Amino acid sequence: MNEFLTPKQVARAIQASESSVKRWCDKGIIPTIYTAGGHRRIAISDLIEFLRSSKHEIVRPEVLGLPATTGQTIRVIDRAASQLTEALLLGDEEQCRQIVLDLYLAEHSISSICDLVFAKAFATIGDRWKCGDAEVYQERRGCELILRVLHELRTLIPTHPAEAPLAIGGAAEGDQYSMATTMVELVLRDIKWNAVSLGANLPFETLAAAIKQHRPKLFWLSVSHIPDETQFIREYSELYDEFGLDVAFVVGGRALHEPIRQQIQYAAFCDNIRHLEAFAQTLLSATGKQSTT
Repeated sequence: MNEFLTPKQVARAIQASESSVKRWCDKGIIPTIYTAGGHRRIAISDLIEFLRSSKHEIVRPEVLGLPATTGQTIRVIDRAASQLTEALLLGDEEQCRQIVLDLYLAEHSISSICDLVFAKAFATIGDRWKCGDAEVYQERRGCELILRVLHELRTLIPTHPAEAPLAIGGAAEGDQYSMATTMVELVLRDIKWNAVSLGANLPFETLAAAIKQHRPKLFWLSVSHIPDETQFIREYSELYDEFGLDVAFVVGGRALHEPIRQQIQYAAFCDNIRHLEAFAQTLLSATGKQSTT
């Protein structure tokens, strides 16, 4: 996709007059930057936010570098999971992109897309694999496809405010699953956090270094796989003991079963992405109130 667009490109994409687009830019209806020569440029993320909150639709998505039928299909989130499942099994990246982008343009939250579409699709693929109706490579390929779609979706999220609090997180050493931590980053950025995923397979000592250096308000740990539970509990507890009083620790993931949770401390355990979003919203509100007192 083009990261920045001219008013002419926007006008072509939504079938409006170029003069109307320029007028919206000048009135601040569409956030706009200006080149050194005084030419208007519109970030793709700001255009998408404008479209999501207005009656205008994308008529020629290919002008924006999107799949040709983006925005022209009414996506019902309850059906999207089964549609995405089939697209992932087939390795159809364009169909995956279109399903996700259509949901986002239809004003479904990223957290709902993650929980009600991505999670359900991969659960179904896992069930099919157990029954011999899917191959491991199809699941792995599907993860790579969704990661690419998530990175594309990130470019559509408006830039966080300058005063946005920082959140960082990732997955610990031995946990190679990066999709969940990428989802968390996008959901937090969507609700105006300055969120940065550090990635997967990170030793606890480097997580400690990151927290010490950046001093975030929120730290998340996605836990999909634990090679050694005793070691995980010990190293996590050391990390929490050092920073837990100053940083809100949020944990979640399928590997954090009840016996492990009973042995560690955290500000919040989240069963799904929407739970994390709700906790982060509450923390964001509290942080805002503190900054005004």
